[in-house]
Amino acid sequence: MSGSEHKRVMLVDDHPMWIDALGDDLESEGFDIVAVAHNGEECLRRARATRPDVIVMDLQIPAPDGATCTEILLNELPGTRVLVVSASGEREDVLRAVKAGALGYLVKSAPKAELVDGVLRTARGDAVFTPGLAGLVLGEFRRMVNTAQQRNEQGPVLTPREVDVLRRVAKGMAYREIAEELVVSHRTVQNHVQNVLRKLQLHNRVELTLYAIEQGFDT
Repeated sequence: MSGSEHKRVMLVDDHPMWIDALGDDLESEGFDIVAVAHNGEECLRRARATRPDVIVMDLQIPAPDGATCTEILLNELPGTRVLVVSASGEREDVLRAVKAGALGYLVKSAPKAELVDGVLRTARGDAVFTPGLAGLVLGEFRRMVNTAQQRNEQGPVLTPREVDVLRRVAKGMAYREIAEELVVSHRTVQNHVQNVLRKLQLHNRVELTLYAIEQGFDT
């Protein structure tokens, strides 16, 4: 499948049969399953060793849980993209995963084709959510933005270069791709993103992407 070439995936779940089934489906679409883990400790150790492009993460795994592992690994491996696939569609679980840095959230009851497509889109940098959950996340995000705007009625002032970076984040581009297009270093892009996060009072790239889309920066 186009876009899946050289995409290295790690699967994290405490149900081996589910891992085997999803792994077979992903391999048939051209993904390379570089590691699997059944608990938080295995997840952290094997992700650090293999540095996958995408981690498909269950939330309810033996400690540390999936959200904690997501937050730890994205701090250490910022180029990795995490897609949570969980049996839970509860609001607090979804929001906790997003705040930890997960790029998307699908429920396990989703059709096989939707799960495989979700991994593919995550590999491309898209924010992927089961229908219904996207509205939940966006609603919470709007509440956060409104609160921030009430604190600062003038709104944050972004520099032209910060806007350039934000537009590219909204389109799902990786930091490396942004750096190449703007002819700057990868570290410079990271610094711009951190400055924008601080100014907008956001926590991570997922919230930043939602903000950029909400404000029309992806057009």
